[in-house]
Amino acid sequence: MKNYFPYAVTVLLIIWTTTIFGQDVSPLSSNKTDTLAQHRKLSGQGFKNTIPLSATIIPTVALAYGFVKLNNNALTKLDEQAKREFYSEHPHRKFRLDDYLQFAPGAAVFALNGLGIKGKNSLADQSGVYLLSNIILNTTAQSLKRITDVTRPDGTSNAFPSGHAAEAFASAEFLRQEYGDVSVWYTVSGYSAAFAVGYLRMYNNKHWLSDVIAGAGLGVFSTQAAYWLYPKIKRIFSNKSKNNALILPSYSQGTFGLGLVKTF
Repeated sequence: MKNYFPYAVTVLLIIWTTTIFGQDVSPLSSNKTDTLAQHRKLSGQGFKNTIPLSATIIPTVALAYGFVKLNNNALTKLDEQAKREFYSEHPHRKFRLDDYLQFAPGAAVFALNGLGIKGKNSLADQSGVYLLSNIILNTTAQSLKRITDVTRPDGTSNAFPSGHAAEAFASAEFLRQEYGDVSVWYTVSGYSAAFAVGYLRMYNNKHWLSDVIAGAGLGVFSTQAAYWLYPKIKRIFSNKSKNNALILPSYSQGTFGLGLVKTF
């Protein structure tokens, strides 16, 4: 694993520093209303983030699994066995629903807003979090694809990690964060869609099992990181007198741009 060990250490350090940076260390006194108001202001004008640090364990382990597999014979054989089960021994036509299903949980958040069902945060804040999450996952996924240069099961390039799985699980975690307290079925439906995307990536012979596991971990962590970082970025870029607009940079497929979130 020595070829990829530096990359694994770098990613794990990024995860650790992001989780530490994401904690709100501002003092909060339960019996002083002025301190409470100041705390809410410092944490992003009432933006709600209830993600504990322990929630990063599963996505971190999933992402680490993908790195460990890169030069691990036992896990490589497990990938090859999964390929045989999903495709080699049972050739079939590809079913490309995963190209669209990956976005379904995220789209559900905005659809629910349109139906008048309120989530944890405002529509403007939800949009900002979703945009930031996609910046994190796309930048990281595309960088890792170029660095590792893993060949896909079908012989094409840039397998690791699965971008479709990353997007699907990031969207599922986004739906869970915003509507999981409204009904557990939002969480169940979102993650069911995400698992279906992961299954279809292997069914369509586009990714190894380890690509999907790592992509899932990256996706969940990207949304968690977005919830931690968004209030801090909002404080920097928002107009302090009119907190109704936010400009964020965006990155996708090698292209940089700007995104605007504004409430009217």
